[in-house]
Amino acid sequence: MLSVHDLTRAYGDATVLDGVSFDVRPGRVTGFVGANGAGKTTTMRIVVGVLAATRGEVTWDGAPITVEQRRRIGYMPEERGLYPKMRVREQLAFFGRLHGQSREEAEQRAHELLARLGLEEREHDVLETLSLGNQQRVQIAAALMHRPDALVLDEPFSGLDPIAVDSMVSLLRDEVSAQVPVLFSSHQLELVENLCDDLVILSRGRVVAAGAVEDLRRREADRFRVVLAQGSDAGTLRDLPELTVLDAAGPEALVELREGPPEKVLEIIQRTAPVAEFARVVRPLAQVYREVVR
Repeated sequence: MLSVHDLTRAYGDATVLDGVSFDVRPGRVTGFVGANGAGKTTTMRIVVGVLAATRGEVTWDGAPITVEQRRRIGYMPEERGLYPKMRVREQLAFFGRLHGQSREEAEQRAHELLARLGLEEREHDVLETLSLGNQQRVQIAAALMHRPDALVLDEPFSGLDPIAVDSMVSLLRDEVSAQVPVLFSSHQLELVENLCDDLVILSRGRVVAAGAVEDLRRREADRFRVVLAQGSDAGTLRDLPELTVLDAAGPEALVELREGPPEKVLEIIQRTAPVAEFARVVRPLAQVYREVVR
């Protein structure tokens, strides 16, 4: 497991990170979100060893991370780090060789990743002749070249069209084994919602929420959307002492159970009127995010 403990980074009198701690668990994708300047990139740079912490540490399986373990992290920086004048496949093979792969192994691995990303026909082109989106695909391939033990990806999907995002997500799912922890930052909360198992929300250099996505959604009482049978008035549900009616219009209402198991909600409502539709309301991550960063 990849963990950060009490990470603090100061530049003179300005504290960019203030006691940041969280875990990135094996086989799970952890989304790292926050406004510009919240400290996400600084945290990631400390994790991979590009930047030193003023205080705190990064650990791997409970022990301080070593230089060799950091070499086994696949890192995609926010400011892309490829050589624009170099040919695509040649460049990826070069990175593979830096990680100890043989020439033949590195060439094969580069070809394999480019084919998965739909860039097989461009593998002998100079990088700068590719579109920015395709250059970004090459960057994710570079992070995966050495079959890393962990992935740290800083805004890997920014600026990509939906098809490019789908191909990169598919590749990540296939490449990441059950033992690989993945941390990625993004401003696209809908994408984070679809892809992540865990979430860390940073605000002004501090962690304001962290945990499994489903646990964060359920910090408040469960809410349910109810549609009563035609001709019924959902306003009558306000008379039920067990329920809190948050909104009611015609036959439709949004309700919370004051106490007890959620399974009781439908039973209680059916005592009053026939129910045509009933569903739990899933709080979107955008709502969770707004609540914790206010």
